[in-house]
Amino acid sequence: MIKDYEIMQVENPNASIVQLDSIERANIDSQVATAKQYPRDIKRALQNSIAMATIDEDTARSMSYALPRGGKPITGPSVHLAKLVVSNWGNIRAEAKVVQITDSQVVSRGTCWDLENNVATAFEVRRSIKGKNGRFTDDMITVTGNAANAIAFRNAVFAVIPKAITEKVSKAAQEYITGDMSDENKLIVRRKKCLDFFHDEYGIDE
Repeated sequence: MIKDYEIMQVENPNASIVQLDSIERANIDSQVATAKQYPRDIKRALQNSIAMATIDEDTARSMSYALPRGGKPITGPSVHLAKLVVSNWGNIRAEAKVVQITDSQVVSRGTCWDLENNVATAFEVRRSIKGKNGRFTDDMITVTGNAANAIAFRNAVFAVIPKAITEKVSKAAQEYITGDMSDENKLIVRRKKCLDFFHDEYGIDE
């Protein structure tokens, strides 16, 4: 006969999940209501984004990327530009996270939701975690996951925020990098500086 015992009550394991879902829905409803009450100022968002993108040369350079592919550089707006525009756009939710790790791939999903216009999108990015020596180490899988997150975040944001906005910010950053080329001597100096940067940073020759 068991003399010492304790009666334990087991709660519904789904109760906490339901409660969290309710809290999340309430938070989203509150954010949507706030977005409708305080709509964004598009002109100010654009001006602030351009001001931040051109605050210095290093920041302006980070607004784009260049990768050598097949002997030619592939360029485009970077995740840094996406984060900068999101921070100024307002009334928006954006995130990226690894949703799956298989034997050979890491899968990241980026989501972006314009709360004011009720426009949302999601992108999945897959990256291999296998090399010539087999499956990557845990540290390298983390690095690969972070890279996939950056791409997924960028793609999701650029699918929601109008291209007219992101292109203006990108163009302003490029013009800031180019600098004053009003005469031939200034053009030659700036040209050499740009070529040296692409050579040192990305291994792209003239």
